[in-house]
Amino acid sequence: MSDHSEPLFTELSARRLGPVRAFFVRRPVAMDVLVMAWFVIPALLTAVVAAGTTPAPEPGVAIPPSDEAAFLVRGLVGLLLVILGAVALFWRRRWPVHVLAVITALGAACTLVTGSTLGFDLALALALYAVAASRPTSTTWLSFAAAISVMSGAVWLWDRTLLSVGTPDEGNETSSVGTRIAGIIVITIFALVALAIGTSVRGRRQHVADLVNRANALARDRDQQAQLARAAERSRIAREMHDVVAHSLSVMIALADGAGAALARSPESSKVALDELSSTGRAALADMRRVLGVLDEPEAPFEPQPDSEDLACLVDRFRAAGMTVMATGLSTPLPADAGFQLAVYRIVQEALTNALRHAPGTARADVVLERTGRNVEVTITDQGPGLVLPDQQAGSGRGVIGMRERVGVYGGMVEAGPWGGGWRVHAVLPWVGPEVSDDGVPGDRGTRTQRDPGDPPSPAPEPQTAVGPVPQPDTQTTPPVPPRSDP
Repeated sequence: MSDHSEPLFTELSARRLGPVRAFFVRRPVAMDVLVMAWFVIPALLTAVVAAGTTPAPEPGVAIPPSDEAAFLVRGLVGLLLVILGAVALFWRRRWPVHVLAVITALGAACTLVTGSTLGFDLALALALYAVAASRPTSTTWLSFAAAISVMSGAVWLWDRTLLSVGTPDEGNETSSVGTRIAGIIVITIFALVALAIGTSVRGRRQHVADLVNRANALARDRDQQAQLARAAERSRIAREMHDVVAHSLSVMIALADGAGAALARSPESSKVALDELSSTGRAALADMRRVLGVLDEPEAPFEPQPDSEDLACLVDRFRAAGMTVMATGLSTPLPADAGFQLAVYRIVQEALTNALRHAPGTARADVVLERTGRNVEVTITDQGPGLVLPDQQAGSGRGVIGMRERVGVYGGMVEAGPWGGGWRVHAVLPWVGPEVSDDGVPGDRGTRTQRDPGDPPSPAPEPQTAVGPVPQPDTQTTPPVPPRSDP
């Protein structure tokens, strides 16, 4: 399962933004430059004007050179502080609290030195907005209180500027008490508005971020589910292909070998084997088309899957390939569940295919299908290879894995391994669905193990049939069973 290298959904996906807002959202640096210009242009104009302007003298009174120098210094200092404030505002997104502290200090210094805020009330509001939009509420209110306290103190001390003009007895009062209070109120209103807007923006951003995260999580879950579904479908197709190809090819090889061996002494038998070979190949081709059809035609009509009624035909096919198969209980009633019956069919098919491939010339293969209490048991055994082929290869293990997967769906189990001189596959599947009687009629079967005195006598057990040639080695003894890998 793979994750997206980039989020599938972003803020632009969750919000309907106009072209201008979308431009600044995609380019935050452009917004930072715009904020700097919003503060610095009017502030610089004010500072330049202050640096080049001296107060008009009273009639008949000359301005001392020291006062002219003081006005010039105040303007230049204000110009420098404005430039520093603009640079600080550029970093307000990365370090909002630090930038607010710097702006507060620069604004207080500018007020004390020049007797004017020079736009630092606006800069303070912009910095406070950045704090409110990105930091918790407690941090925002603490920063607000500290910044307003410092700036209010500086405004209250306007009449005590460091570069004051005039003599001490003139008082150099540049502002009255009312003017100072008005300045404090303006700064506070700016700060409160910025705090309210920033807090609202922070709440909206959190809401949008939650929506985006939820949408990305749903998209990841959807992709993971799709990948799991594709993996499950690939596994199912691989299992079906193995069941079809391994069984059909094994039977076809056995039929071809038998037809070639009997061609000289029994042409009629060879013709029968070749006819069965052609029939098996056509059936395998049809099965492969059915399995692969789901890849290209998802709405193609379904064809019936093999079920319990096809077990006898399956056994006859192996008998036609030269195996001696003794079958017992093939007519045992099974649950109506189609998947259950298909699992039983595939288990018998896989086990007999393994015997045909890995135990060529086996004296006999036994297939037993029976109902034991609440379980259905399938047992297939062979007596080991009657001969060992020089080019015989071990299996891939996919067959037993497929059987276990099919049985595992119903909570059953499969055992496969050496048994005597041959190989044994034993599968147990718990019964599913309603009970049925021995004649296939639905009803309460129960779990009785003893007969009542009034019960009719049990029918005779189904006779075992042995059809097919039994290879008889001339004077050789049966070789030991070689280790057999899972097919």
